[in-house]
Amino acid sequence: MNKAVFLDRDGVINKLVFNSERTEFEPPHSVEDFILNSGVLPSLKKLQENNFLLFIVSNQPDFAKGKTKLKNLKNVHSFFNSELKKNNIQFSGFYYCYHHPQGQIKKYAIKCNCRKPNNLFVLSAIKKFSVDKLESWFIGDRDSDIICGMNSGLKTILVLNPESKSYIGHSEPDFSVKNLNEAVKIILK
Repeated sequence: MNKAVFLDRDGVINKLVFNSERTEFEPPHSVEDFILNSGVLPSLKKLQENNFLLFIVSNQPDFAKGKTKLKNLKNVHSFFNSELKKNNIQFSGFYYCYHHPQGQIKKYAIKCNCRKPNNLFVLSAIKKFSVDKLESWFIGDRDSDIICGMNSGLKTILVLNPESKSYIGHSEPDFSVKNLNEAVKIILK
């Protein structure tokens, strides 16, 4: 059995981007807007050095909502993955849900089982990679992340990102921290 850490991406790994037209924070839609949070790479490296498998589980509904092109979201992922590889950090899987029930793109405007707080992606990874749930964690900055982790039988850590504060308050994480570095310290204890 393997131990693992499942991470939300936007707001945990990288900075959210302020959209002045909508006056809200959202995921980056371009490589130029993708900025890693401070200390993320060393934190991920510590998890990897301690034999944790790493997974991204991220809702990416902005294509479904008509805010950006799917190609842009995939370019952001490719850039992120290249940054990881440059730093010898290997993720075992990237799970992105591009759906949204109120989307404008018909094919993606569905209620699915992969959009957090649903846990299809996490359960698939647990099965495929023989993950020991009792030794594994989910780290996110929204209630949907924490509920997904809890429903998957994982320990949970909420990153208290001020830009995500309107999306928290209805879950009970095992721990709350300021950033990924603090989360990793808890996991490695």
